[in-house]
Amino acid sequence: MNIEQFQSYCLAKPGVTEEFPFGEETLVYKVMGKMFALADVTLFESINLKCDPEQAVALREQYPAVLPGYHMNKKHWNTVQMDGSLPDKLVKSWIDDSYNLVVASLPVKVRAALKAL
Repeated sequence: MNIEQFQSYCLAKPGVTEEFPFGEETLVYKVMGKMFALADVTLFESINLKCDPEQAVALREQYPAVLPGYHMNKKHWNTVQMDGSLPDKLVKSWIDDSYNLVVASLPVKVRAALKAL
C-alpha cells in the first residue's frame, strides 16, 4: 500500500476528513472530528491506527511490523510499519477496525448524523 492508496481508502469512508493539525508532514484522518489514522505524508514509513487494547497487544506479538503507537497512547494505538511485510488486505482490515472503533465511541447524536450521510 502506498500513500495514495491509503488516502483513497480512508477518504472513501463516510464522515471522514483529511487534516494536518500537527504540521505539514503529519496527515490525520478523522471521522466526525475524531482521529482514527495518522501517517507521515512525506516518508509514509508507518501509519498509526486506533486499536482495542487486547487486540493491540496480540497484533504486536504476532506481527513484527506492528509496534506500540509512536507518540500516541500505547494502550489504544498501534504503529504499523509500511515496509511491505503485511498484505494490503490485512492493513485495510486494521484501518476498518480503527474507523469502526472510533465510530462506536461517538455520541448517539453524532452517530445518527454519520448514518444520515
